[in-house]
Parts: sequence; C-alpha cells; structure tokens
Amino acid sequence: MKTVFYILLFISFPIFGQESIETTFVSKIPFEADTLIGIDNFGTIYFTKKNTLYKIEDKNHYSYSNVQFGKITSANSFNPLKIPVFYEDFNAAYILDNRFAEILKIDFNTMEYYKNVSLLSTANDNALWVFNEDIQQLELFDYKTNKTRATTLPIESKALDLKSNYNYAWLLTEKYLYKYNYFGSLVYKVKNDGFTALVESNDAIFLVKELQLYYFNEKETSFQLIKTPELLTKQFLVTNETVYIYDSKNLHKFQLNNK
Repeated sequence: MKTVFYILLFISFPIFGQESIETTFVSKIPFEADTLIGIDNFGTIYFTKKNTLYKIEDKNHYSYSNVQFGKITSANSFNPLKIPVFYEDFNAAYILDNRFAEILKIDFNTMEYYKNVSLLSTANDNALWVFNEDIQQLELFDYKTNKTRATTLPIESKALDLKSNYNYAWLLTEKYLYKYNYFGSLVYKVKNDGFTALVESNDAIFLVKELQLYYFNEKETSFQLIKTPELLTKQFLVTNETVYIYDSKNLHKFQLNNK
C-alpha cells in the first residue's frame, strides 16, 4: 500500500529537469496566419487565416471555408486523409479529405445524446476525441455510428487543450495533465504548474508556459526547457526533431539537439 502511495505522490508533483534541451537554428521565412495547424515531414503547411483553412503542399494549394459557420475554432492535420474542422459556436464539425472536400458533417446538437463540445481532436479509425463540457468528460466518439466508444471519469478543473494520436489522448486542464489510452483508461495524471497549451509529436509531449516550450519526460515525470532565442512567440509546433516557432510575422525553424 505504501508503494502505491509513493507512486501517486511522485506523479502528482512534476519535476523540472536541470538540463535544458539545446536547439540549432535552421531557417526563418516570412509567414502570416491566424493559427498554425500543422507541418508534416514533407514541409506541407496547414494554417487558418480569416476563417479559412489552408494547405500549402509544394505547388498545390488548397483552401476550405464555411460561410454559414464562419470562425474555425480548431483543425487537426494528424490524419491528412480525414481532417476535422471544428466550429465551437455551432457545436459542429466537418471531416475533410486530403483535397479539402467535405466527407461528412457532424452536428452534435441533433444527436440522440446531446454533446456540448469545447475541444476536439483526431483519434483512430472513424473516431474523434471530444471534450463534453456538460459532463466534464472526455469521450471517444465514433462519427460513423454516432456512438461513444469510451468515456473517461469527470475531470476536476477547466479543460485548456487537447491533443491526440491513434493510440492516446492528452488533456491539459488548469490543475492537471491527463493521458488516456484508446479505451478511455487513465495512463497518468500530472500536476499542471502553469502550462497553457499542448504540442504532440510521435507520442512525445511538449507544453507551453510563458512563451517557452518544455519537453515532458514521461519516464522521469520531469519537464525540460527547450532553449530557443527570445521571440514574441505566437505558437509552437514540433514535427519529429524539428521545432517551429511562429511569431506573427515569421516562421522560425530549429533542430532539437537532444531529448
């Protein structure tokens, strides 16, 4: 019983690593966007600007906007063949293909079991992770069958950000960082010490705090600062070992030296 207590205590109080992670400057290009959505290994850029989602892929450019719904709350490029575009004001989402054609509309208002969704992210197969504000729970929702595959226990504080891949979902709240598996079971729960946003890349988690990026070492339950120049940062992205920083005017690219 004592062993269980010590493990829970360790997880509840994260450690900030003594060694920072160095980066090497790679490039800087002029760039303008409202929100940077994603950059893949091939340099394809996804971003939003003036209520429109854009994809720049070599010489091919794609765009998507919905005049009826207006402002895009979030989009996710993790699966480029099924891109969810979320409109929180209308409690609805669209799934787009790789050419930004609409595959499916998801209206959470008209479902048998109403969902008041505030956060949404890609999951496996034909599923999405959605945070239901009314019940304060994260749900794995199958948008083909309109059924919930898994539901987590209610959280204890306001949800701030959600990131996911095919196997896991990470939910950042004002008090804790949660990691859940595909079955909705809690993998770990770590105290949030002022972080405001999440970044995920290949199961690695990074967190944003006061315009700085930190790497979360799951094995040691510690946070390491990613050393970058002082920039008026608007947004961070990480793709494998590459860190992108968008400062409202330029897109900066850095290589992680160790992790």
